[in-house]
Amino acid sequence: MNSVERLKATLAHREPDRVCVDFGSTAVTGMSTSTVARLRRELTGDHKYRVKVVEPYQMLGEIDDALLDALGVDVLPVMPPKTLFGFANKDWKPFTLFDGTKVLVPGDFNVTEDGHGGWYIHPEGDTSVAPSGHMPKDGFYFDAICRPESDDDREPDPADNLEEFGPLSDEDLQYFAETARDASARGKGAILTVPGTAFGDIALVPAMWRKRTKGIREIEDWYLATLARREYVYTVFEGQCEIALENLARLAEAVGDNVQAAFTTGTDFGTQKGTFISAATYRDLYQPFHRQINDFIHKHTHWKTFIHSCGSVVDFIPDFIEAGFDILNPVQCSAAGMDPRKLKREFGKDIVFWGGGVDTQKTLPFGTPDDVYNEVSERIEILGGGGGFVFNAIHNLQANSPIENVMAMVRALRDSRS
Repeated sequence: MNSVERLKATLAHREPDRVCVDFGSTAVTGMSTSTVARLRRELTGDHKYRVKVVEPYQMLGEIDDALLDALGVDVLPVMPPKTLFGFANKDWKPFTLFDGTKVLVPGDFNVTEDGHGGWYIHPEGDTSVAPSGHMPKDGFYFDAICRPESDDDREPDPADNLEEFGPLSDEDLQYFAETARDASARGKGAILTVPGTAFGDIALVPAMWRKRTKGIREIEDWYLATLARREYVYTVFEGQCEIALENLARLAEAVGDNVQAAFTTGTDFGTQKGTFISAATYRDLYQPFHRQINDFIHKHTHWKTFIHSCGSVVDFIPDFIEAGFDILNPVQCSAAGMDPRKLKREFGKDIVFWGGGVDTQKTLPFGTPDDVYNEVSERIEILGGGGGFVFNAIHNLQANSPIENVMAMVRALRDSRS
């Protein structure tokens, strides 16, 4: 099987010739740039190569061709042309991270000092406007800075929270189409990150890519609004969904069968110990819009739909399936009720597990290489049986992951193919 065939078989719940592997196809299945740099040195012996920071919010590194081959990666990204800080990944320039890793960053990746050794980053790289992200000294990624523009005499208007949504430009569509064609020409599977379909994703509410942000932008205020201002949030979602469906119609035509899956939402509904919201709230506020997006994709394309939701979401999985999702990520097996055997037994015929391959909270950063090797081997056996499993870690590999543990993960992956 080639990578496309392997991914298609996996998504159809057929067991492929070996486990399908993803690192770097989305902003929730990647690796910290520092980890990419160390891993690349170990696998290729190249100590001069500078990794590109392709997702500066989480400081994720590009999985380049050499690393794709070394890891046996089957899935390539088809992401929007601009980052979450509003600038494009182009005009690369050298930069050094706090841990000494020498990297390349986009030309408009411009930071200013915070007065305490840390960095501010600015929307569209414009240092004349207020920063929209902050990395403390010796940090590894940026935190969003909420910058709501408010008028005490004016009630917030749902239109304010819709300002970041709009029709895709012809240039954007061309970028998506060319990126997808490139993935197909290289014999790889691909996943499209669909813009504007992540209803209520708290990582996006501050809109770090915009120079001005009106409406409800503070994290606490937004969460409270889902209850106290339910009609406001619902109205935002209605407008967002209408725009998204129009864009999806154009994306489906532009991208076609050059991608096999669509990452539509990263809104988290779980915590370490249980659900973040009630099932009733999910069904009332989110599921109607998830269903509209998924129904459109399934009617007009062959793509499978991908939901990212961290934590203990076992109680929501039936609702996710009912809403039309085909793929669940990150499969946080360390959270309450998320035992991989139970998940595979109860839901393995109805939903693809994309992730869950190794715990990035405890095992990978704090376990021994043997712990990592054994966990990876076990997860491949449990979740991979009969198909329906794309190997990835539980969310992105973090910068403090010991390289010997990351290499143990790689060894287990390779050994699973023998």
